[in-house]
Amino acid sequence: MPGPDPHDDTSSDYEQFEKEQLAQDRDAARVDTADVNDTTARSLVDDLIDADVVTPVSEDRVLVHEPSGNAFDSTTQLAVFHRGWTAGRDADGEAE
Repeated sequence: MPGPDPHDDTSSDYEQFEKEQLAQDRDAARVDTADVNDTTARSLVDDLIDADVVTPVSEDRVLVHEPSGNAFDSTTQLAVFHRGWTAGRDADGEAE
């Protein structure tokens, strides 16, 4: 008795489709930080300073992200970190 036709086997197609769907789900869950330029970062950090989320320490020339306790010497690094930190907290809230 002959075996199944190898051309009818679609299991590898399904596995590839599933991998692509998982990759899209991971991409959708990630925070996009590519759009954080100097101007955007400065604006976000200024808003965070006004909201008492960030404290500038002028003698050390750093910005302290109060909720996490992390210090940054770059507004761009701080802005990217805060976006990721916020997204992580939001994701934790959704999981509960």
